[in-house]
Amino acid sequence: MRTSAFLYPWDIVGDPDAAARVADLGVQQVTLAAAYHSTRALTPRHPVRRVVTAGHAAVLYPPDGARWAGRGLRPYAQSWVASDDPFAEAAEALAGAGLEVHSWVVLAHNSRLGAEHPDTSVVNAYGDRYPWAPCIAQPVVRAYLVDLAAEAAVRDGAHGTELESCGWYGFAHLHAHDKVAGVGLGDAAQYLMSLCFCPSCRAGYGAHGLDADELGRAVRRALEPVWASTGAPEAGWAGVGKLLGADLAAATLRWRTEVARGLQESAVAAVRAAAAPGFQVLLHADPAPYRCGANVGVDPEHILSVADGVVVPCTGPDAAREAVLGPFAGRGGVLAANLTVVRGMGGSPATLERDAEHALSLGADQLRLYHAGLASGPDLETVAGALSRLG
Repeated sequence: MRTSAFLYPWDIVGDPDAAARVADLGVQQVTLAAAYHSTRALTPRHPVRRVVTAGHAAVLYPPDGARWAGRGLRPYAQSWVASDDPFAEAAEALAGAGLEVHSWVVLAHNSRLGAEHPDTSVVNAYGDRYPWAPCIAQPVVRAYLVDLAAEAAVRDGAHGTELESCGWYGFAHLHAHDKVAGVGLGDAAQYLMSLCFCPSCRAGYGAHGLDADELGRAVRRALEPVWASTGAPEAGWAGVGKLLGADLAAATLRWRTEVARGLQESAVAAVRAAAAPGFQVLLHADPAPYRCGANVGVDPEHILSVADGVVVPCTGPDAAREAVLGPFAGRGGVLAANLTVVRGMGGSPATLERDAEHALSLGADQLRLYHAGLASGPDLETVAGALSRLG
């Protein structure tokens, strides 16, 4: 069983003991951020700093000037780690501790891009823009994301990559000072609130026999009971059909699936073209195709014919693990169960051994631990003990 811990380069750069400390957990691999969204993160064991504020989405390496010359959409450089190439510096230290490094690349999640290029953002049925969510149906956005995937994934010292947000992003997002919990949406309403009505998507709906104006009106009508809070939130794809109508819901999903598959196929192909043979490409994914976000909704059979495997969110009750792992199991490729091990972020390091064994019994063949840089000392001690018993 191969186990990897997520890390940011700033967890390692400037801390000469950090790489050995991670290796002592009992992991074999590190999934190291190369392109990441804005965040504020604790560094509880760093000898110098305690808080890193990444003010905007950025790459954690020097971007290739020739690749991006003359292009309106291009990656932003970071300024919060004192290093010319934080990814390479961290990767070298981790490799020196005997750990295999894979890059961690966040794609369609970028608030600064939306702020500076608002026309690239998802637009909901009410005309509201989501600046954190680039619309992957737009050719200029797709070209940017594909090139970013290739550049950020294939860094010196990386043996593989994990692509996060390689698909649709939508309403759900831990935005700065989020105040959106006053009405319970449920994932069915979240889907409707995530449908995009930018010019590219309006044209795409038309190609699938839908009138975008009529669709927008239908979405708004379907959401009226949600805003009135007249009942429990609808859940699942059946809930989407109940709100919007099964035929209309299916037509929107056909368009969105076509777009997401195109991005995923292009991004994986671009990474493989840039990488040496044997470079592993995984996607963070959810087996429900209508879902969007960091773990993008996919068709399991299709995505495992494109990528080398998937990383799926497995924190929570046993039934939740069964729901996400079952559709991928037995289809070939890597199936990595992602378990949060930070108690303050809803994780359960105390049940890691049991949760990992349950995931493995459902077909997972690798583990991911989120997140070795953010976890407390006691959390990490518990993780090390669990991994030693798992073997």
